Amino acid sequence: MFYNIVKFICNIVIHILFKIRLYGIDDFPHEGAIIVYSNHKSMWDPVIIGCLLRRPIFFMAKEELFKNPIVGFVIKNLNAFPVKRGMPDRKAIKKALEVLNKKQVLGIFPEGTRSKDGRLQDPEPGVALLAAKSEDVALVPVAIKSNYKWFSTIDVIFGKPTKFDAYHKKGEKMNSQELKEISNAIFAEVSKLMSMPS
Repeated sequence: MFYNIVKFICNIVIHILFKIRLYGIDDFPHEGAIIVYSNHKSMWDPVIIGCLLRRPIFFMAKEELFKNPIVGFVIKNLNAFPVKRGMPDRKAIKKALEVLNKKQVLGIFPEGTRSKDGRLQDPEPGVALLAAKSEDVALVPVAIKSNYKWFSTIDVIFGKPTKFDAYHKKGEKMNSQELKEISNAIFAEVSKLMSMPS
């Protein structure tokens, strides 16, 4: 109930503050485990994605946000869970796999931090790693194009779902170099969406 109430309020807010143009949402799966991954420029990004999806989404969020009691309480009740940046976080990986094993939607920003100038940064290996460890998961890229000025246009472009098998045969081991290359290939789908004319 808390999630739905906050989502309803946020939906009103974002449509007042911005002009939202949505593309590709009809291809989003209605069921099954999904990893949604996107570029990250603003704190508005998870709010916008969460509002536009009909299904609840569980976001991985930097652990620093949870140190503020109020912010931590709110985002925890909005299905977010903490992840340590810049290092392997087994607890976060375990939680993410639990979300996927329950056939739910997981949200990740592979760049690991916001891009101040909007340029895409090198991705962390989280999406590839989780997809490889999951039984059956669809990967859905999202591109968010905006300068986030009040009353400006925000283009949100959802790509078509793909499977991990499109990048690497499931079950085969990956070394660190292969994991990096696969992560880059997966995140390249966001770059393709960013370059599409609106």
